[in-house]
Amino acid sequence: MALSLLSILFLFVIAFISNATPFFGASYTLLATTVLFAYGFTINAFVLVVLVTAIGASLAKLVLYYGGKSAKGQLRKNRNVNLLERWLRHRSFLAVVFVTAVIPGLPLDDYVYIVAGANSAKLVRLFTVTFLAKLVKGFIEIGLEYASFGQIFPETGLFGLSRLVTSILLSVVFLLFGIVFFKLDMEKLFSRLKHQPAEPI
Repeated sequence: MALSLLSILFLFVIAFISNATPFFGASYTLLATTVLFAYGFTINAFVLVVLVTAIGASLAKLVLYYGGKSAKGQLRKNRNVNLLERWLRHRSFLAVVFVTAVIPGLPLDDYVYIVAGANSAKLVRLFTVTFLAKLVKGFIEIGLEYASFGQIFPETGLFGLSRLVTSILLSVVFLLFGIVFFKLDMEKLFSRLKHQPAEPI
């Protein structure tokens, strides 16, 4: 059974909203997997779901970019933002963008886009790398989720909970992580780890 237009729009909106809201949002790949279960897995449906969610997730980052750009004065007061700002000038920055956009769960790419916006980083390269990363993320995550949940949890998510409830619980965890990361002085933490004496062998 082919995906309906309503389902495609639903996936796009979920992927967009979950990525446009800093450090919070439903696990859109889990919900995309649920849609695949409802319609039945086909290669065409799988590719379409990955493509639609990748487009929605990538376009959503523009909201964070321009949000960071409009609030750059306030953001510069945060030490973690200043730390990430130095990464913008490093050659490996685009690699960092790709990795943070692929990593499941952790909202690190939200920080990258907010800081990039605050520093008016080149958006075309940033967006292109993000879109490619979201495609990779979708193929890997949705594929694995479909395979694992299909065999182990045919009707439920984690610990007997529905996939929707599981997604909401994961969203709360990601939000808490984002708040903690923003409040911590990561530069001081890295400095302490760097200067920590090595354990004797």
